[in-house]
Amino acid sequence: MTEDITENSSPLTNLDINLALTPEQIQADERWMQHAIMLAGKAEAIDEVPVGAVIVLDDKIIGEGWNQSIHLHDATAHAEIMALREAGKKIENYRLIDATLYVTLEPCSMCAGAMVHSRVKRLVYGAVDLKTGAAGSVFNLVVHPKLNHQIEVRSGVFASETGALLSHFFRRRRKEKKALKLLQKG
Repeated sequence: MTEDITENSSPLTNLDINLALTPEQIQADERWMQHAIMLAGKAEAIDEVPVGAVIVLDDKIIGEGWNQSIHLHDATAHAEIMALREAGKKIENYRLIDATLYVTLEPCSMCAGAMVHSRVKRLVYGAVDLKTGAAGSVFNLVVHPKLNHQIEVRSGVFASETGALLSHFFRRRRKEKKALKLLQKG
């Protein structure tokens, strides 16, 4: 079973997809990823892991989200899920055919599964997640041949910027925890 899930059976590699993109699509991907980065800032402002997501259909935003799991006491309140919920309500359909989801961090299995069920056409993400990534890093749920839908994936858009956001957040968090421990000792 694990072999089936971890096998990368995508007919197109990320390099193939990147080469097939028009300059206009590359520019649009970068513009929308910048928007997702701004949304990640909203997560960080409430001390959540800084991940932001935006869903675009016909060059218009239909859904936005940022991590709120801690704030809402809800394990499912990831940026992608929040954006999928808003998009479904906005277009009054959970099927987001022809939509592109932009997210600052590679989706986890929960979010990747929700995207497959939502029939998202494209996924564009920034930083890879080597611990829980389900769009190519740990395994590749979004293009699994046994599922009823496969998603086009483009990774690495502003990867250094999105990775730096996460690194800075966790570095700050570790520093705060260390300071708190020292304060409690003294």
